[in-house]
Amino acid sequence: MPIEVAAHAGFCMGVRRAVEAAERMAESGVPACTLGELIHNPQVVGELSRRGVPPVASAEEAGDRHVLIRSHGVTRQTLETLKAAGCEVLDLTCPFVDRLHRIVWDETDDDCPVVLVGEREHPEVIGTAGWARGAVYAVATPEEAEALPALPKAVAVAQTTFPPEKWEAVVSVLRRRVGSLKERCTICSATEIRQREAKELARRADAMIVVGGRSSANTQKLYAACKSRCPRTILVECAAEIPPAFANIHSEFIGITAGASTPDGSLKEVVTRMTDIENKDFMAEVEATLVKIRPGQTVTGTVVQVTEDEVCVNIGYKADGLIKRSELTQEDVKLGDEIEVEVVKVNDGEGNVVLSQRNIVNRKAWDALMVKYDAGEYVEGVGKEAVKGGLICDVDGVRAFVPASQLSQRYVEKIGDFVGKDMKLKIIEVDKQKKRIVASRKAVMAEESAAKKKEAWEKLEEGIVIHGIVRRLTDFGAFVDVGGVDGLIHITDLSWGRIKHPSEVVKPNQEVDVKILSLDRDRERIQLGYKQLQPRPWDDAQERYPEGSIVEGKVVRITEFGAFVELQPGLDGLVHISQCALNRVAKVEDAVQVGELVRVKVLSVDTEKKRISLSIRQVLEDEAFNYGEELPEAEFELVATDETPVEELPDVEEAPEA
Repeated sequence: MPIEVAAHAGFCMGVRRAVEAAERMAESGVPACTLGELIHNPQVVGELSRRGVPPVASAEEAGDRHVLIRSHGVTRQTLETLKAAGCEVLDLTCPFVDRLHRIVWDETDDDCPVVLVGEREHPEVIGTAGWARGAVYAVATPEEAEALPALPKAVAVAQTTFPPEKWEAVVSVLRRRVGSLKERCTICSATEIRQREAKELARRADAMIVVGGRSSANTQKLYAACKSRCPRTILVECAAEIPPAFANIHSEFIGITAGASTPDGSLKEVVTRMTDIENKDFMAEVEATLVKIRPGQTVTGTVVQVTEDEVCVNIGYKADGLIKRSELTQEDVKLGDEIEVEVVKVNDGEGNVVLSQRNIVNRKAWDALMVKYDAGEYVEGVGKEAVKGGLICDVDGVRAFVPASQLSQRYVEKIGDFVGKDMKLKIIEVDKQKKRIVASRKAVMAEESAAKKKEAWEKLEEGIVIHGIVRRLTDFGAFVDVGGVDGLIHITDLSWGRIKHPSEVVKPNQEVDVKILSLDRDRERIQLGYKQLQPRPWDDAQERYPEGSIVEGKVVRITEFGAFVELQPGLDGLVHISQCALNRVAKVEDAVQVGELVRVKVLSVDTEKKRISLSIRQVLEDEAFNYGEELPEAEFELVATDETPVEELPDVEEAPEA
């Protein structure tokens, strides 16, 4: 006889949580009771009573015992009464019902009543009504909704086990009856899934068995849904209630489901009864198909419940798993989604399997980092927090510590400046057991600098012209970055003329073209020239200073035989002592001083010997002639007869070239 048990049959998450907590209380021996029946199942309630956790009707009846709040929840006033009476309270309200209570409390007031869509005598509806801060209307049918008074505004919520199709029918009426309606569908997703599976199973089955307490609204709705699709549907609380000749065990296909408050034992008993126990134990076979899980294991499951705080996932285990929102990496998880999760705990102490998605992401990120670490590759990080001794960074979701000494190649005064900044890091130390890494930004900078320097050196050749940037100046020259390495322009190679400091020619951060004069690869020294790319002063000296022309220059040096006058940087001419004044002078200093601007006449230009002969006296004579002045004859004769030919002068000193 084929038998199929619905995948979501028996205890739901909220009921299982309440029952297991009550069982632990019974095992502890602490005097306890439940305020009303814990769940709508007489077998469970009776068993708890036998174990010392009976139901009571009021706080007075509870006495000094611990009071367990049932999964249906209670009114806010009831909780306050229990606490005022000094009772120790363990609230086992279903998370879905607790969410319903919070919505009603937060969104109602004197001007905004609540419309509770559900059975008004159901404990959950009664308890929820006690959380409203305004008027409460309970309706279960479209007709009851039509009978409501016209409301300017209201909040509509649902009993968590209310059928979704009936909710839609009622709300469609409320939309017409309420001026401003805020709809909050609070139906438990597990209830919807359970009913959908039961309907599909009943449609295919020859007969259906619904297991559960007759007082359970959830079970009654399940029974009604199955009955409408499979006429041969029965509701039983235990296996003993199954009629002896309910089905033909040789041919019929039997479907079995159970309400949310049906314990595993009752369901197993019914399944065993309907199975040929002489040939096989069907339930044992079913249990054998359940997956075995362990902490750290990665499994794939189906989302069966979604709340504001957590997600419930069916992983094929005897209990569903729970994921807190903070442990989810997918933003829009919805019912029916298949997701990959990691088992954190098989049992959190309340019978729940604790799951995580973030652990999987973190593990994959860690594995990827280890691959990069083994390969010596860099990783990308973001500064998160300045701590004593360094910086905490986020590297693909993994915390990494960067010591202060590893942040830069120079001393870092303010570590906090790196918070929020992206940076390239190299992992230099790993503790795989604790999953901790130490990284270095300094190592990356050093390696990149070395690689850049190596690449730059490969491109350098003596004699080539290269573009660079002036980085810093010293008294003896300028250092220029030529593609990752620095070269020196000596002060003598900056200008054809004499300069006292490199700042007279170049400035920091100035872009310049330079010529490589020499390379010392062993000592990593580069000698650069700047003036070598500038026009040479002597090349056009004859054109710029033709014989007989009068020009202005500055006296830059004085010797015994004359004064050197700078006509332009790198181009000096000699004024012989005999040409320094109209009268004969014993010393050149008697006629001119260093730094003085003078007008001179070009007597001759020899570009090969790099000599220019100049005269101050002839300029003065020409000026005197133009003004008609007469020079003293004696003085004139003395000067004229004492002139020495230029050819007989000693060799002129020149500024040394670099």
